[in-house]
Amino acid sequence: MTDCKEMKAALAHAREAGARGDVPVGAVIVKNGAVLAGAGNRVEADRDPTAHAEILAIREAARVLGDVRLTGCDLYVTLEPCAMCAQAIAHARLRRVYYGAPDPKGGGVDHGPRIFTQPTCHHRPEVYDGIGARESVGLLKAFFETLR
Repeated sequence: MTDCKEMKAALAHAREAGARGDVPVGAVIVKNGAVLAGAGNRVEADRDPTAHAEILAIREAARVLGDVRLTGCDLYVTLEPCAMCAQAIAHARLRRVYYGAPDPKGGGVDHGPRIFTQPTCHHRPEVYDGIGARESVGLLKAFFETLR
């Protein structure tokens, strides 16, 4: 198990998402050591293709702070963000992104379009991968094995 309390919180949201039938991805947003927002995927539950954990957490953190710019905030997410979420992260101006499992097929940070390396990306957060990767990968594998 990871020692990172923020990733533990994201993993808890991922487990909740999986239990309700959504892909088990969880995210939390932290500022000055305090968790501002957290969410798990709600794509299936809400019938909303944009209801990714990162997007939901960004929306909640913006509401809590009363600002669309999440300057000084860090995102912890169990799976490499997709291109849509990476763009939202850039627009929200998150300071850092910590993610667990890589996503070679759908990732938008270190795989696929690599959003933060594009010249059109106006904000580039620091990115750290592999935080809680074993637990994150395990949740995803177990979830998809039950679908087969």
